[in-house]
Amino acid sequence: GGAGIAPLANGDSKICELQKMYFLPAIRGKGAGAEMMHKCLNFAKQEGFEKCYLETMPYMEHAQKLYARSGFRKLEGPLGDTGHYNCSVWMIRDL
Repeated sequence: GGAGIAPLANGDSKICELQKMYFLPAIRGKGAGAEMMHKCLNFAKQEGFEKCYLETMPYMEHAQKLYARSGFRKLEGPLGDTGHYNCSVWMIRDL
């Protein structure tokens, strides 16, 4: 599995984006996602970001549950210009 943090493309400089958070099916449901999320959010905060944004797909319900447990809330529309035009679920949280 893996994930990353980057500045939000064409967005507010105080907002980062959680990117490419994916895990193989064999490791899902074992806490790896929560651990990776914790590491990514701590890194983002250390880098001086104030908010973390993400985009996902509606069918990724398990991922959305992890994001909600991690403090993310849904937005009505996208932020920045990430190029992820097929993603129609947008979420953000304060750091």
